[in-house]
Amino acid sequence: MNIKTSSFTPYDDGTLPLISLSDLSSEDPVKQQAVADQIGQAARQFGFFRICDHGINPVLIEAAYAVAALFFAQPERHKMRHYIGNSSNHRGYVPFSEKGDYADEKNRSYEAFDLGLDLPADDPDYLAGNRLLGPNVWPDSPGFAQIIGTYYQQIARLGQRVTGALEQHLGLPQGAMLAQMDKPVSQLRLLHYLRDDETTDHKSVNMGAHTDYECLTLLHTRNPGLQVLATSGKWIDVPVDHSVFVVNIGDMLEAWSNGILRSTPHRVLNSSAERFSMPYFVAANYDTMIEPFPQLISESRPSGYTPFKAGEHLETMLMRDFPYLRDGQSDTNFSNPFEGRLQGDQH
Repeated sequence: MNIKTSSFTPYDDGTLPLISLSDLSSEDPVKQQAVADQIGQAARQFGFFRICDHGINPVLIEAAYAVAALFFAQPERHKMRHYIGNSSNHRGYVPFSEKGDYADEKNRSYEAFDLGLDLPADDPDYLAGNRLLGPNVWPDSPGFAQIIGTYYQQIARLGQRVTGALEQHLGLPQGAMLAQMDKPVSQLRLLHYLRDDETTDHKSVNMGAHTDYECLTLLHTRNPGLQVLATSGKWIDVPVDHSVFVVNIGDMLEAWSNGILRSTPHRVLNSSAERFSMPYFVAANYDTMIEPFPQLISESRPSGYTPFKAGEHLETMLMRDFPYLRDGQSDTNFSNPFEGRLQGDQH
C-alpha cells in the first residue's frame, strides 16, 4: 500500500527536528494531516524528534520535578521503605545499587522512582499475579501522589495523541494501535543522575547506548547529557529546552510498523554533576501481540519481525535489568530479540 508522505527535508547529522502540535487538533484535515506526516517522517528517517505546543502546563512539569527532587533528597533509609523489590508489580524506589549484570550498568549512577497506570487493588489482572499492572506505590512526601499522578495522566494523553498521529501517517485504520492501549504496561520513571566524584571525564557514559523496549518514549529533561546516534555513526547532543518534549520510537513500534519507523540508539553522558529527567514509556496492553500490521506488509516489504506479546517482552527485559525480579533465574536467556542494536537500561 501507499503510505502517506509529505514534503520533508532530511535531517543532517546535527539536527533534531522540532514539530508543533498546534494543528494536530485542527478541524482542517489538511492541517492535521500535515502535522501527522511531519511526525511520521521524523519517526521514519531518524526515530527521534521534539514536540512543542503539547498542552502540558510548564507549572505542572516544574512541580513534578520539585516533588521528585524532595523525595530523592530524603535519607536512604526513608526511600528504601518504598523499595521496588518489596512491591508485587514493579513499582517504587530504585536505589543506585539496583543494576543489571552487563558491562555498561557497572558505570551508571542514578536512582529512580517507577510508576505505571494506577489501577485499584482489586484489579483482576493484578490479583491474578500480573507483575506489570496494579496500584502504584505512593510515598508520603507532601504533594507527591497528587502532582505525579496528575502529570502521569497528562503525559499519557499526550502519548496517545502522538500515537494517533502515527496511525494517521501510516494509513492505518483509526484506533489500530490506540484500541490496544487502553490498559497499557506504560511506565513513568523519575530519574536522578549523580556523577561520581571520581569521574573527571565529563564525556564519559552514565547510561550506555540502548534502544527503548516500548512503543514511544516521551522525555522531559532540564539538563544536558542525552545523545542520539545518527545513521552516520555520529552522536548528536539533544538540545535542552524546557518547553518541549523529546520523543523517540521504541522497539515495539518498530516491529508493529514492520520497520518503517526507526527505534534509534541513544545514551546519557556525565555532562552534569546532577541531572533529573522524567521519561514516560508508551506501551501496549500486556496481552497485545506485537507483529507487523497487514497493511504495512507487501512484496517489497515482507514481514521482518517475529511476533511477541508486549507484556512478556517488557517483563523479560526488566528481569534482565533488575536483579530483584530474577528470583534465582540467572540461567534464563534475557537477550533482546532486536539483535544488532546497542543495548542498555532505560533512560
